[in-house]
Amino acid sequence: MSIKLEKIKAKENKITLLIKGSNEVFANTIRRLVLEEVPTLAVEDVEIKDNGSALYDEMLALRLGLVPIKTDLSSYRLPENETEIEERSARCTLQLKLKVAKKGYVLAQEATSADPSCTFAYPKMPITKLLAKQKVDVTMYAVMGKGKDHAKWAPGWAFFKREPVLKVGNVKDPQLIAKQSTDNVLKIKAGKLEVNDKKVYESNLLTYYTELDEAITLEQTDNILFNLESWGQLSCKEILTTSAKILIEKVEELEALI
Repeated sequence: MSIKLEKIKAKENKITLLIKGSNEVFANTIRRLVLEEVPTLAVEDVEIKDNGSALYDEMLALRLGLVPIKTDLSSYRLPENETEIEERSARCTLQLKLKVAKKGYVLAQEATSADPSCTFAYPKMPITKLLAKQKVDVTMYAVMGKGKDHAKWAPGWAFFKREPVLKVGNVKDPQLIAKQSTDNVLKIKAGKLEVNDKKVYESNLLTYYTELDEAITLEQTDNILFNLESWGQLSCKEILTTSAKILIEKVEELEALI
């Protein structure tokens, strides 16, 4: 089986790929690896010295655990045992501190990290809010983990579908249908209704358009559209590369057992 990948669209933290020569099984395997196996850093233990905010200690800890942390896979690995976590091994854990005593929002950028390359991914993300004379003093310990153990370790979200092909014949009222196309998939050109192919892959209204006129049909090819969105811990390239390495390792383990 010869698989070919074509990059359809890429922007910050998002990528769309067209997979040719494969099937749903392969696409779903990569999706599962992305969600469950690619390791990242996430806050696991929180020591709260002072919390004067409106959030209960448990809610503050939960919120900190869900804030994405930039992860350097070349410097950190999964813990081999519980002892490494308890002893705060530098190979699999990271210390962060958050100490703020001012009125207003407490932002992720106000946290300090023991490793400057691994900080909260979104500096302006609000953690909590303080009133005058209130403060927050927290020490956090992030640990490397996998999404299959908890969603906070998942590096992003992935989904796929068959490549859609929208075709337009001799429609009764082109102008009316063009007005209904709020995502600009269908447009009038030289008095005729045409398909904007660049918008088809992103549209969620394709089935709706087929209901407007019998001359509009929707088909699917054997190709697969694979969409990936990173939560910020890793780039899309790092997520896909790591997924591929994990898949190869699993295949090699299986071969050794046969």
